[in-house]
This record gives sequence, C-alpha cells and structure tokens, in this order.
Amino acid sequence: MIGGGSWATAVIKMLSDNLTEKEIYWWLRDTASITYLKKYKHNPKYLSAVQLDIPADHISGDITEVIRPADYIVLNVPAAFLKETLKDVNPEMLRGKKIVSAIKGVVPDENQIIGEFMHEHFGVPLEDILVISGPCHAEEVALEKLSYLTIASINVDAAAHFSELLNTRYLKTVTSDDIFGTEYGAVLKNIYAVASGICHGLGYGDNFQAVLISNAVREMERFVDAVHPISRDIKESAYLGDLLVTAYSQFSRNRTFGNMVGKGYTVKSAQLEMNMVAEGYYAAKCMHIVNEKYGVEMPICLAVYNILYEGHAPAPEMQQLTDQLN
Repeated sequence: MIGGGSWATAVIKMLSDNLTEKEIYWWLRDTASITYLKKYKHNPKYLSAVQLDIPADHISGDITEVIRPADYIVLNVPAAFLKETLKDVNPEMLRGKKIVSAIKGVVPDENQIIGEFMHEHFGVPLEDILVISGPCHAEEVALEKLSYLTIASINVDAAAHFSELLNTRYLKTVTSDDIFGTEYGAVLKNIYAVASGICHGLGYGDNFQAVLISNAVREMERFVDAVHPISRDIKESAYLGDLLVTAYSQFSRNRTFGNMVGKGYTVKSAQLEMNMVAEGYYAAKCMHIVNEKYGVEMPICLAVYNILYEGHAPAPEMQQLTDQLN
C-alpha cells in the first residue's frame, strides 16, 4: 500500500480481513504517523478508530522497502503528489508486479489518468494495471457498512484475484475490463461533486441537484465514449453509483469543498480549511486541458473550471449553467 490517507487505511482494513498481516506492506510519508502506527496499531490522522495489525517492520517511509516484496502495489496518494511519491522508483523495480490504482485523479502536467501515466513513464504493461472504483467511502468501510467496489483490468484473471482479496462480509466486488472508462469516470465524478457542492452552497435545492446530476452522467458518458469507445453501461455502479455517492454523501470531500466555495470561501481558504485533498480541484484543470483534444460538450466541467481557475463568481456562473441543462 502506497499512501496513508483515509482511503488507503480503508483498503488496508479490507485486505487485512483476507490476508495475514505479514503479507501486507505499507508506505506512509509522515514519520510521526509511522511511529504511531507501529506502536498503537491505529492511523492517528485518518479512520483512527480502526485497528490495523500490520507488523511494525512492514510499515516504512522507504518506498523501495515496501515495493520489493510486493506482488500487487496499490497506489493510494493524491494524484497531484504521485510523481513526488515515486521519485525513488524506477521501471525495473516494478517489473512483473501488478499496479493497482486507487487514485481518483489525474496526474498534473502530464494530464494523464494513473494507468496511462504508469504505462508511459514506468513501462508497466496495460495487462498489469488494475483500477479500483466505487461507489465506496472510506468512512463507511470503517463502520463496516455494506459497500461495493468494481475492480477493472483488461487482465480478467488479475481483476478476479484482486477482487477476492477485497471481498468481505461488508464489501462486495465485481470486475470490469474498462480500465479507461472507470478511471475517467472516477475523475469526472469528483468534478461533478464539486459542482453539486457549489450549487448547495448557493442555495439550490434537491430538485435542481437531480437535474444537475442527471446531466452530469450524460456528460460523463459523452466523454468516456469519446476517449475509449467500447460497449459500456453508464448506469453501472462504477460510473453512476460512484457519481451519486460522491455528489450527495456527507463524507464527500469534493462536495464539501464545493459547498465552501459556493458559500463564499476563496478556493485557497477552502483548501486550507479541509484536512484532506479534494481531487476535483486538480481534476477540473486537468480535464479542461485533456478535453481540448476531444472537444466534448462538457458545460458542467467548464463551469467548475471557470470558478476554480478563471476567477468567475459562483452565482452568475451557475446561473448561466442552468440555462444549458435539461
């Protein structure tokens, strides 16, 4: 496991229900958190009530130590920090290993989803790349509330095997071969959740939110069909389900971030107020750049980009958006 946030902690909890603790290795950036985890078996910053019985010598701030014995490497840091996290890793270290993206974001500068980035910059074959997609919030995993995940890979055997590692009495999994659609869908739903939060902060009600999200899923479908035109059902849980929970849930950091912006916080002050990264902020710019290539009609993404990066006031920008929805 590469990452020390709430989702990384939740995935560790799932894995530890099916693996012996000695089979799990965990990299975290924060030295104080590593020390605390080794001593108390809890992550002090995220999901702190969850007990994590990982051997102390399997928890490290040296990423090469964690990668060396691993068959599956789960990437679970904010996309904006992925390059820095992997600065000491070279392609040879990853040879023969499966790379699992639990990141729902785009790598800035390269403007690539995680699978594309790992394939192009680290030479990881596409058949060795897996994607974890929701709908699933870490907080509900901690509470062992019934949740579902989709594991996507063009390597169906690898997807099935990793799915078995996550299946528990409170977590059900399905598999998919749509690694591009599920990753882009996970990125886009964060932008739509920011839009939902902005509208909530501005005082729009449930009636409008329903229209916003029904338009968002069609916008998502247009984009993923343009990028990777295969047969898919956008109403499946990996796409629509993940969008719904992120747009509506009290646990959604992207909705919370958007709500603060809608209520008048500056983008910077909203970021400082939150303890976690809202991937939708970074994704809005990256997807704006990516879509310059495809030219897909994406009015919701454009409105969020204009508010977060072009300094447009939320109220008139969303008022203009309302005239484009149906």
